[in-house]
Amino acid sequence: MTFDRATPSEHPEPSRPSRPSATAAPSATEATEATADGRTSITVLQTAPVLEAHGLVKKYGNVTAINGADFELFPAEVLAVVGDNGAGKSSLIKALAGALVPDAGEIKMNGGVVHFHNTRDARAAGIETVYQDLAVIPALDIASNVFLGREVRRRGLMGSLFRRLDMPRMRAESSNHLTDLGIGIKSVTQSVETLSGGQRQGVAVVRAAAFGRGVIIMDEPTAALGVKESGMVIDLIRSIRERGIPVVLISHDMPHVFEVADRIHVHRLGKRAGVVDPRERSMSEVVALMTGAEQPTDEERAGGPRPDAR
Repeated sequence: MTFDRATPSEHPEPSRPSRPSATAAPSATEATEATADGRTSITVLQTAPVLEAHGLVKKYGNVTAINGADFELFPAEVLAVVGDNGAGKSSLIKALAGALVPDAGEIKMNGGVVHFHNTRDARAAGIETVYQDLAVIPALDIASNVFLGREVRRRGLMGSLFRRLDMPRMRAESSNHLTDLGIGIKSVTQSVETLSGGQRQGVAVVRAAAFGRGVIIMDEPTAALGVKESGMVIDLIRSIRERGIPVVLISHDMPHVFEVADRIHVHRLGKRAGVVDPRERSMSEVVALMTGAEQPTDEERAGGPRPDAR
């Protein structure tokens, strides 16, 4: 669409919604040109997906885990993925995270086709996953867990020859990441086993946010947490979105999904049944879509409303 840039006195700027618009993300582009009356005309081009998949298929013998699944994730959004047990959503997420190689279909990042042979390939592309079991080592301190698998060595012979770690740098950077996401932990030198469940989840999220340049996938992050700790994780997800990083949230907790998600991807029978707007659908309607009791609209079946059209 094309519109004129007006002065503030002509058209006062409307109040901004609490959720950031995906059109402000780097993947959205603008074209500007001068009109005859001297104003600046701005053409906003449609936001391109950060991560997308088309026609993914994965079979295990006679069992089809992914049956022609499609997926689209746009910049600066929280996309919830919901589905009944056995719907194939875990297999879909594993394919996107590199833990599973699909038999057919393609995966794209920022418009380019990618091939993930393992999770290392996906992480190199900027996709970080926070699994339900957190994958933290309780006996190690917070800084060591944040840099787990990415330890920083000291400079010079101490690092190259004796393989000594640069713990002061790792602790300083870990502390900065915790502060950026608003996680209140007294010291990064304390062991993870002394933390609460919500704080441990926070450490896993910080690790993903520190190295996840493109996408962060969270698998049931509030499944084993209490009310207060679940609220902490929801706030962390919002903080990551505010930094412009899109989040894929896999969850069975519908109240949390409706609280934080910008769009909801409904998965059924190994493929996408539809993508819905939580502001236009109720929880009971989404559950009905999950079970097949209700059918999605043509727009929802095609991928739902785009973030830049909302």
